Order: sequence, then C-alpha cells, then structure tokens
Amino acid sequence: MNRRAALRGGAVLAILIVTFVAGIYVDQAFPDYVPYFDHRSVGNVDLSELQQAIRLVQADYVDGNKLDTTKLSNSTVQGLITGLGDPFSAYFDPAAYKRLQQSYQGLYSGIGIYLSFTTGYPIITGTVPGSPAAAGGLQAGDQIVKVGDKDLKGVTSDQATTLIQGADGTKVTLEISRAGQTFSVTITRAEIHVPTVRSAEIGNHVLYVRIYQFGTDTSTEFASALSSGLPGKTGIVLDLRGDPGGFISAADAVISQFVASGETFELRDRNGNVDRHTVSGQHAAPTIPLVVLVDANSASASEIVAGSLQVHLRAKLVGTVTFGKGSVQQDFELADGADIHLTIRRWYLPNGQTIDHKGLTPDVPVTLASPTDAYDVTSPSQGFAKDTQLNAALALLPG
Repeated sequence: MNRRAALRGGAVLAILIVTFVAGIYVDQAFPDYVPYFDHRSVGNVDLSELQQAIRLVQADYVDGNKLDTTKLSNSTVQGLITGLGDPFSAYFDPAAYKRLQQSYQGLYSGIGIYLSFTTGYPIITGTVPGSPAAAGGLQAGDQIVKVGDKDLKGVTSDQATTLIQGADGTKVTLEISRAGQTFSVTITRAEIHVPTVRSAEIGNHVLYVRIYQFGTDTSTEFASALSSGLPGKTGIVLDLRGDPGGFISAADAVISQFVASGETFELRDRNGNVDRHTVSGQHAAPTIPLVVLVDANSASASEIVAGSLQVHLRAKLVGTVTFGKGSVQQDFELADGADIHLTIRRWYLPNGQTIDHKGLTPDVPVTLASPTDAYDVTSPSQGFAKDTQLNAALALLPG
C-alpha cells in the first residue's frame, strides 16, 4: 500500500480557498492515506473507563432516544487524538477528510486568500487571481478580525480554515481591519484550483520561483518552471516564505533539482530506525547560483528543502528564523471514511541535526517591515522595491 508521508507546518499559508489545506495548506503535512487495519496490540491504554462511560450514556442519558451515535463516535476519537497533546496530529470526519484530500491536489472550496498567523489576528498576505476574495476587494495586509461572530485573535491556521472554507456557493462574512478602519464584507465561496508553484523573471535575468506548498503536483510544476525559466538566467531565488509544508516526496524532488548526489534528509521512527533519503531523478540546476527566502511561516517540507540546501552548501538562506517543525504525519483512513492524521516519525537534516522547535537560522538575517511589502509574483507589475528580503537575496547573486 502507498505510505507516502507528508509534513504540515503549522503556521501559515492558509489558502482558504481553502487552505492547504487549511487548510489550505496550512500547517501542513500531506500524505497519501493508509487504510487502517486493526493493530493487534493496544499497549497500555486502558479502555475499561471509556467503555463504562459509553454504557452509562447509552443507559441513563435523559435524551437517550435522541442520541446521535455517529457524532458520539466521532467525538470520542477526536478526544483520543486531542489527548496526545500533539498539535500536528488530528482527526478528520469523512467530509473534512474529503476536503483534505482535495487540498492535497490544490483543489479548494473557499474564497482564495493566503494568510500568515501570529499571536494576533491572521493577516492576508495575498489573494488568488480571479478568486472571490480578489473580486470582493480583499487586499494583502488586511487583518481578519472575525468570521461571522467568531473572533480570530490567536487562532491556528486549521481553525481559521474551518471557519472560512465551505461549500461552493455558500457565503461567509468577514470583519476586516485595514489602515485603522474596520468593515464587513460578505463573500460567496467557490471551487478554486491553485497552482503550488509560480515563477517570473526579475532583476538581472534572475529566475524567481515561489512554492506555496508541497502538494501532489508540486514536483511536476516545479520541474516545468525550471525547464521553461532557466535558459539565459544568471541565478535563482527560491521563495519558501509562508510555505507550510506538504509531501516529503515533493521536498525530495525539489532538492534533487539542485543537488546531484548525497542525502536529502533522514526519517526516524519511534524505535530509532533510520530511513535515509537520497538525491534522485533529474538535476536541472546543480550549479546555478541559488538563494532561498524563508520566514517564520516556512515549515515542515519547506524547512527540509531550505535546510538540506543549506547543509549541502548549495544555497544561502535569507530572511528570518523558520517555524521549527521536525515531525512527519501520515493519514490513516478509518472504516467510516474518517481519518486520523497521526505523527509517525521525525525528520533530520543530512548532517543529523533536527530543527524541531528551533527552526533554521538564515545565513543573512533580514526582516520584512510589513507582509504587504513582499513581492507578489501574481502581480509582477507592482515590483519588489519594498521587499527587503528579496533585494538582499538578489544582492548575493551575480550581476
């Protein structure tokens, strides 16, 4: 069976269009699913109290004739996973898991925004061209204060995604803060397909490539961007800012485009077994000068790529310390179509180091005054004069 694992970062790019997942993406780790087959050992988990509680509810709850047994079952599993205390393990009911699978393919039903997350309110860092959000006038730099009557201060990407995404044709009302003014906007959700890779020529014949997330099509999209964009270029800027992660197979493929041999990263399980991933496939750009942009919302698979390229001395990192997510999740599909998104391994850089809870430290630390200052490859005419991180990266390239 296919056991491709994925990584989800937790901070990040919520496309809400979904969002990666969360979202859109958000936080994200993205693996293929593995149908669950009963494990023969239950370890030290004592099920007697749980079974007693279930019998008690069924026998004595006053509205026993109205019990929603499906909801009770789902809530029980949700509580089990929540009890792990792992922010990256999650339970998805059948409908939510279906949306998650679609998000792996860049398919979303939502409004089409990219988000960054802090301890405050989520900030829109961009909108998908032609999306409901773009048509509704939402802009980079807008803060989302509320969705409906729910205040969003301090929410996670997954929580935001759950509130903002929804079925095609349904409406969602957002309270937006912009330049000191607060207003509400109601947007009709739509089905959206979002490329995970976008590219453009900038500066002195430099190829700029941004990866928004590492989804099922990223390897193909990235290879295409290099094939069409490399001829005549003097260098590459790979932008992983706000990238929450995704499939480790996609991370492998991106690293292999720039590194001709050696290890890309390592996976280690609960028993200490090591699975070493090595460079494979095509190497379209093994020598061209390369700089990678990262920030606090670069997580998981994006940290694998950035960290591996840094360890191989293949690229310098420019920006701020990354998110610091060193774990790998996998989807296990349950009998009713629900899913347990479970942390099963931790990953390490080729030099054996972990970035978990620490993040990657850039070779050239550069902050960005405002998220709205970042170069938007979907609107290249706006330029990148205010993007201090991108300009610092360009200064490291020839020309």
